[in-house]
Amino acid sequence: MNDLADRARRLRSLPSSCGPVRLIAVDGHAGSGKTTFAGRLASALGGAPVLHLDDLATHEELFAWADRIRAQVLDPLSRGEPARYTPYDWTARRFGPARTLEPAPVMLIEGVGAGRAAVRPFLAGLLWLELERARSWERGRHRDGPGLTEFWDGWTVAEQRHFADDPSYPFADAVIRQVPEGYVWLEGPRVTAGTNRFLTQGED
Repeated sequence: MNDLADRARRLRSLPSSCGPVRLIAVDGHAGSGKTTFAGRLASALGGAPVLHLDDLATHEELFAWADRIRAQVLDPLSRGEPARYTPYDWTARRFGPARTLEPAPVMLIEGVGAGRAAVRPFLAGLLWLELERARSWERGRHRDGPGLTEFWDGWTVAEQRHFADDPSYPFADAVIRQVPEGYVWLEGPRVTAGTNRFLTQGED
């Protein structure tokens, strides 16, 4: 049920999707646990690179980063070249020094909107972290503290608008539910609709 090592083996067996890379998106509502899950899955993959979408978004462009990820990450990787992107500094409100992501057998993209339409053609799989929206946002607000209340007020409106216009969940290959023992992997809407079988067979 919660054996990430087994899931990692299955991910490595997927066909490459972005040049030599099997690119896996981890999407879900803000506060749903995507970063923690992606970190654990990356460790199970032997230290797979993780791109955090917080590094591509900005205060002014919470979701208007599609062109940026395409030019800086997806296009280079699809050519078998390193991705080179400039992470955004949320404190200084400016982009910082460039970082390089070398192509790897499996790479993860983690963040709200990781499974958006502009990214999906480059994905080997889309994973959705299952946690109800209001509870996710409550967790996020508690995590970040009262100093970011105004930011969260704006974020929730922007996230709701984004998923209304460009939903990820209907295209998820697997839905990940956190339980006390770890994670349960369920077939996602894309699989149950008969598009493919991906990695899951119920809660095995």
